[in-house]
Amino acid sequence: MTDGWFADLDPDDEAAAAERIASGRAEAPDDWPATAVDAGFAEDIDDYYDRLHAATTAATEAAVTERETADDQQLVHAVRAMADCERTANELAERVAEWGNSRYGEDGSGVGFARHVAEGELGEGDDRGDRGDRALRGLAERVVAVSEEADGLRAYIERTAPAVAPNLSMLAGPVLAARLISLSGGLESLAKQPSGTVQVLGAEDALFAHLSGGAPSPKHGIIFTHEYVSGTRREERGSAARALAGKLAIAARIDHYSGDRRPDLQRELDERMERIRSRGGDGE
Repeated sequence: MTDGWFADLDPDDEAAAAERIASGRAEAPDDWPATAVDAGFAEDIDDYYDRLHAATTAATEAAVTERETADDQQLVHAVRAMADCERTANELAERVAEWGNSRYGEDGSGVGFARHVAEGELGEGDDRGDRGDRALRGLAERVVAVSEEADGLRAYIERTAPAVAPNLSMLAGPVLAARLISLSGGLESLAKQPSGTVQVLGAEDALFAHLSGGAPSPKHGIIFTHEYVSGTRREERGSAARALAGKLAIAARIDHYSGDRRPDLQRELDERMERIRSRGGDGE
C-alpha cells in the first residue's frame, strides 16, 4: 500500500480503520495528513489526526482484548488464582490451628486440621457449641472452601495446559508448565527465553542477590519441583537443571511456533537424565 493506511476506507468505519492500522504498511514515508485531505478521507489535517487517534486506539484495544482472551493468558490467570487460593488457605489454616489448639488442646495443623474443625469433629458440635466454637468452625469452613477452590483450579489447569502447550506440559507436567508460562507472562514470551533464563525462573530474588554480589548463582528456580531436579543427587542438580531447562525451552518454542506434539523430546530428556545420574553429572 503506497497511498496511506486510509486508502479506500470509509472515514466512519472505525473497525476497518483499526484493522488497517494494525496490518497496513507503506513503501516509503510521505506527507500522510496532506494526502488524506487530498484523497477526501479527512476534511483537514486536524480531522486526519482525530481519525488516526481513533483508529490507533481501537487497534490497541483490539490487540489487548485478543491477548487477554488468548488461551495462554487464561492459563496465566488460572495458575495465579490457584497460587492465591493455596496461600490464603494455608495462612488461614494456621490461624485455625492456633485457635483450635488453644480451645481443644489438639495438636493439629494445616488444611486437614481445619477440615476436622469444620466437620464438627472437635468441640461441642453445632447444637451445643458456644459462639467461640461456631466462629471457629465458620472460619475453618472457609479454609476448606478456599482449598477446594484451589483444587478445582488445579484440575482446570491440568485439563487446559496440554492443549495450550502440549510439549511443555508433556515434559514439565501441566501445573509446572502453567507456572513457567505465568512467570514469563505468556507462552510467546517464554518461547523467546534462552534456556539459562528458563532454568532460574522463579529464583529472581536469589539471582538479584547474586548479581549484586555476595551470593552464589542460583542453579534452578521453580523447575526444582520437577522430579528430574529434586530427585537428583545434590551434586548433580546443576547438570540436571540445565538439561531440563534446555528441553523445556525447546518445547516452549515448538508449542508457540508450530504447536505439533514431539514425543521424541521426552525420550531425549529421559536419556539425558539417565546419563547424568549414572555418570555423576557430566553436565554440559
